[in-house]
Amino acid sequence: MNIPAHLEYPGGITAVDTAYGRPRFDAAHLIVEQGRAAFVDSGVSPSVPLLLAALEAKGLGRDQVDYLFVTHVHLDHAGGAGALLAQLPNAKVVVHPRGAPHLVDPAKLIAGTRAVYGEERYNALYGEIVPVPRERLLITEDGQRLLLAGRPFEFIFTPGHALHHHCIVDLDHGGVFTGDTFGLSYREFDVDGRAFVLATTTPTQFDPEQMRASLARIVAYAPRALFLTHYGRVTDVARHHAELLIDLDAYVAVARTAVAKHGPGQAAVQAITAAIFAHLEARLEAHGDTHSAAERQAILGVDVELNAQGLEFWLGRNAN
Repeated sequence: MNIPAHLEYPGGITAVDTAYGRPRFDAAHLIVEQGRAAFVDSGVSPSVPLLLAALEAKGLGRDQVDYLFVTHVHLDHAGGAGALLAQLPNAKVVVHPRGAPHLVDPAKLIAGTRAVYGEERYNALYGEIVPVPRERLLITEDGQRLLLAGRPFEFIFTPGHALHHHCIVDLDHGGVFTGDTFGLSYREFDVDGRAFVLATTTPTQFDPEQMRASLARIVAYAPRALFLTHYGRVTDVARHHAELLIDLDAYVAVARTAVAKHGPGQAAVQAITAAIFAHLEARLEAHGDTHSAAERQAILGVDVELNAQGLEFWLGRNAN
């Protein structure tokens, strides 16, 4: 199957496949306005040539990029920020204040990710993580606005997935770039133009009440479209919001049951993983998805296991 590397959307927005993990898993978004440009998220360091190629395809020079908006500093979103910035002479990296120190000194992010993936897998996925010079950071305040060639973007702090997460509201075009706050939506699960969105509860800063509040804050803007790093544009925001709340309630319930039965640890994670996958399979059946269980597992398996780990970690963090 020929999978396009770019998905073009209204408002001068392009989803660029960063080639992280698998096709159509991780996107950076390129915004073009009156000859000026901004990227939202960078992918990983090996993604940088793909982002520069997307810029070139638009007939834009590297000096026409004013900003790299980083939704949060997890490496699949911002691992390539320093390497990309080195190619963009006029750009500033726009980041949440809690994320800024990790871009200047990414040692803790690198060590944590290596511990999860191992040295060989880490090197294949992430390459060299280049620090961002402090003087090229623009650290946001909640509600701050920036202009791209006169086009206003508002930055809102949205914890729940990560404490260093902010979303970017495209005020003139009714869009929000949501990073991981508004869940995941893989294009493989589109049915008759209807997207399937699922909640993400990955470690280590997941908090369900913060997530619910952040979702409410996003939908209060009445956006016409959301742009997810995983993956691309979705509409029908009210339906997705309701489904994400159902996911969160279900995830928390099965996690509490599993930890009560097994205690904290790997047995609980395995039980949570199985229960979340069963919940999502039921949702996919109702959605009209025709993938087999094995195909769904191939697409969602890593996310479901990370969700389970995040729930078990959250319960352990909040245990009395």
